[in-house]
Amino acid sequence: MVELETARHLTTAVLAVVGVFFLTVGTIGLLRFPNVYNRMHATSKPTTLGTAAVFVAGFVHFGPGGAGLTSLVGILFLFLTVPTGAHMISRAAQKTGVPFLGGVTWPSKGGENDREVEQDEAEESDA
Repeated sequence: MVELETARHLTTAVLAVVGVFFLTVGTIGLLRFPNVYNRMHATSKPTTLGTAAVFVAGFVHFGPGGAGLTSLVGILFLFLTVPTGAHMISRAAQKTGVPFLGGVTWPSKGGENDREVEQDEAEESDA
C-alpha cells in the first residue's frame, strides 16, 4: 500500500513538473516571438499540453471522483476551446491586415500553389 501511495505521489509530481515546463515554454514564446501568428502558436500548443498535464496530475492525485472528475472535464474543455480560440485569433489578425514576417504569404484563393503563382508572374514579367 505504501508503494502505491509513493508511485501516485511520484506520478503526480512528474506530471506537474512536465506541465509547468510546457507552460513556461509557452510563456517564453509569448514574450520572445515577434508577431501575433508566432505568439498564437507558441501559446496554444504548449499551453494545451502543459495544462492537460497539470489536469492529469490532479486526476492522479484526487482519483476518479470529485476533483478528479473535474480535471477530466477541464481537459475536455481545454481541447475544445484552445484550438478554436487560436483559429479565431489567426483569422481576426488576417482579416485586419496583420502581415506575416518575411516572404510568407496566405495561400491563394484558387487553391493553386503560391510558388507556381509566383513563377507564372515572374515568367509574365520577363516576357
